[in-house]
Amino acid sequence: MRRLRVQRRGLRHPALTSRGRFRTGSPRTERGTSEGVTGHVFVVGADLRRLVCDDVLVPTDRSLRVTAEWRQLLPGDVVSHEDADDLCLDLCWGGDERVLEVPGGRAGDPGRALWLVDTVDRRSRDADEALRWLVDGAREALAAVARREVPTPVQGRARRLVALPALGTGWGGAAGQRGTLLQRLLPVLREGAAEHGLDVALVLRGPSDLAAAQRVRRGEPDSWDLPAHLRELAEDLGERARRGQLAAFVGAGVSAAAGLPTWEQLLDELAGRSGLDDGLRAGLSHLPAQDAAALLARELGREQLEAFVEERFGPGHYALAHALIADLPVQEFVTTNYDPLVELAAADIGRDLSVLPFDDAVPGRPWLLKLHGDAAHPESIVLTREEYLQFGDSRAALAGVLHSLLLTRHVLFVGTSMQDDDLIRIAHQVRSAIQARGAAPRRRSGTVLALREDPSRARLWEQDVQTVAIAPADTPSAEAARLLEVLLDCIGCLSTPPTGYLLDPAYRGMLSAEERTLADALEQVAGVVPEGASSSAVEEVAALLRRLGSRGAAAGGPPPDEASAPRDDRLQQQRPG
Repeated sequence: MRRLRVQRRGLRHPALTSRGRFRTGSPRTERGTSEGVTGHVFVVGADLRRLVCDDVLVPTDRSLRVTAEWRQLLPGDVVSHEDADDLCLDLCWGGDERVLEVPGGRAGDPGRALWLVDTVDRRSRDADEALRWLVDGAREALAAVARREVPTPVQGRARRLVALPALGTGWGGAAGQRGTLLQRLLPVLREGAAEHGLDVALVLRGPSDLAAAQRVRRGEPDSWDLPAHLRELAEDLGERARRGQLAAFVGAGVSAAAGLPTWEQLLDELAGRSGLDDGLRAGLSHLPAQDAAALLARELGREQLEAFVEERFGPGHYALAHALIADLPVQEFVTTNYDPLVELAAADIGRDLSVLPFDDAVPGRPWLLKLHGDAAHPESIVLTREEYLQFGDSRAALAGVLHSLLLTRHVLFVGTSMQDDDLIRIAHQVRSAIQARGAAPRRRSGTVLALREDPSRARLWEQDVQTVAIAPADTPSAEAARLLEVLLDCIGCLSTPPTGYLLDPAYRGMLSAEERTLADALEQVAGVVPEGASSSAVEEVAALLRRLGSRGAAAGGPPPDEASAPRDDRLQQQRPG
């Protein structure tokens, strides 16, 4: 591979206290800016086979074997043999290098590159040398990825996104040292992201992995490059999430990062299918959006419209923002989107969301309310003026759920411009209720994360919600959206409780002396908890031990490199996602 010299850039970063909160002495900045920003390392719970990204690092060995879970990413013509456990690839190393690009990338997904990384060292080394060898492989892989020219990142993202699992924790032999590996791997990933200008997503699915990685990051002063007001906001929202006070509203802007259309783009796509002449199509732009949708629905017919929505917004790859939001320890989600990407992202980390109003709400189970319908139930979609008008009558119960959240939770609005008629109506109704005669003054019921500054709109909503601009008004949309992802990453880290790996032996090296003493005592308890106990008291204790990372109290073995999703029955407040 040809070599590329890259100048290393230094950044000043905010310092963190030993307890994970940002130091208050950081210079205050009122607005975010993209100037001088290098790459960022995200830690996210997801299935990286389904995550929208530019490059994927796949662990292998010198014989070019990969585990069977990677089959769906690989072009068919590179697989020479496969069985239930692994695949053999019809490729070869060119020498002593440890990184090999898969020719052709992923079948059916042009532009996404797959990279094989040798993570299995056959030589005899002590544990410390073996870990150094593993993280050196990650360093070499990021350098190789950076040498591939990518004119435009996936879905117009501001920076390329490279996704990788916890390399070496399967065949690589580091499964028993996952804590120490994360402590060494994360700084190397940050160094590579800064040097090459890449964004890197360390993708984990095991609850212990996520909790441990977030603990490592809270102890590092340079994990996020955010202006002071966004750092303070992340602390506030992270605390609310930990306490079970936060709910999340997901708008169309989030799904746009996965290649799905915004409202305006959807109308354009429908117009292209409608058969309208050029004059009528031009006139659509002069109609209110809901009236334009009504005209298009009439031209297409309801059956064709529903078929299009079902196909266009069906299951697919989700964006980084979907995964970051699904990771939050939030019990209640609301969306006006038709697509299933939030629930897919949640399912990939073991969170099975009830989708309302189509599923039953189950006590203790998180849920997602789809205000405007679901592509899986195309007859339910709300698109035209008439359907919006009917919303207040036939779907009053759904609006009532959001009413309740605005009264009892702090709602985080992401990816919405707050121009939806139903949102405006619901906010007005809540405002009328809390401003009734004799009612006590109330705090604002939510926070809107606006991509760019819009003082007029912020002033319009100031009685109801706090509007926080991610970036100045002249910032390109892609840069502002990327900074929003960094903010969500920070919120996720600060909302993760540091207990999910306490009893997991792979993380014992991260524990303090008093934590090890406590872990030893609890492991003795785990040793006497019977499997399949009929006693509810015993099951409660077993569930507690699982929440603390006990392998003896959980089904299945350690997750492989790509991280399986073991049973996760932690209380909502104790979930990293």
